[in-house]
Amino acid sequence: MKGVLARLCPRAQVVDLCHTISPQAVREGAWVLWTSYRHFPPGTLFLAVVDPGVGTDRPAVAVQSRRYRWVGPDNGLLYPAVEEDGLVRAVRLPVPPGASPTFHGRDLFAPAAARWACGESLEALGSELDQPLVPLSFPARAGSGEVVRVDRFGNLVTTLPVPMLPAFAGPPQGPGPGAPQPGEVPERWLLVYFEEERSSPPIRVRLVSTYGRGRPGELVAVVGSSGTLELAVVGGSAAERLAVRPGTLFRVEAASPDGVEEPRSEPQAQTGSGEGGSSHG
Repeated sequence: MKGVLARLCPRAQVVDLCHTISPQAVREGAWVLWTSYRHFPPGTLFLAVVDPGVGTDRPAVAVQSRRYRWVGPDNGLLYPAVEEDGLVRAVRLPVPPGASPTFHGRDLFAPAAARWACGESLEALGSELDQPLVPLSFPARAGSGEVVRVDRFGNLVTTLPVPMLPAFAGPPQGPGPGAPQPGEVPERWLLVYFEEERSSPPIRVRLVSTYGRGRPGELVAVVGSSGTLELAVVGGSAAERLAVRPGTLFRVEAASPDGVEEPRSEPQAQTGSGEGGSSHG
């Protein structure tokens, strides 16, 4: 793909954002794109390809948002970033004759991105998209979220914004070795329940301002660079320690510093007819 860009638009400055997205992981790719795009200058063209449907009838698109440009498959990958920045216009890219049905990144997306970057208009790239972009979202509820990515250090990156943590309702841990300095994240304790299974033992972790506040080998929670909760093992891998993969749902509760938790009251049984169920936001 970079060879095509260099051949068709040699003056383009190509910056690698990420090449470590898990195979077929559209949600992970969308998360990285969504949490990264705003750090680039307006006018940047993002060529993004996480495309399990390559070679099928899924649309290939070029999109103009308020401040940025986007080229990639219409499978949800572009949606969170485009939606946040504000969609202006989108066109459907035609598949060039002779394009490999298994490598649209090289034969379809890269040529379209190069043409657009080197001055061709959006209208020249394809016909106007006659349907909404495929939606993809990262719903957030107070105290619950999703493990959306495992980074190369084994940290569990989640969708839960730190201000939605119930831990901020309780008192911070008192002074002592490793206590946070003024302006840092208040150090607190959390109980983490994976897959929202309340019957299984929770994981008890400290919320600290940075990895160096934990002891070697300690499982800690930190505020990631995107402002969401991350779980990490100091000097190790939280993904390996906890055997947790992207897509895992979880819930968080505040915990007491002394490790003695108040028993949770069980919900009262209800009588009546009908069907019940649960949903994850």
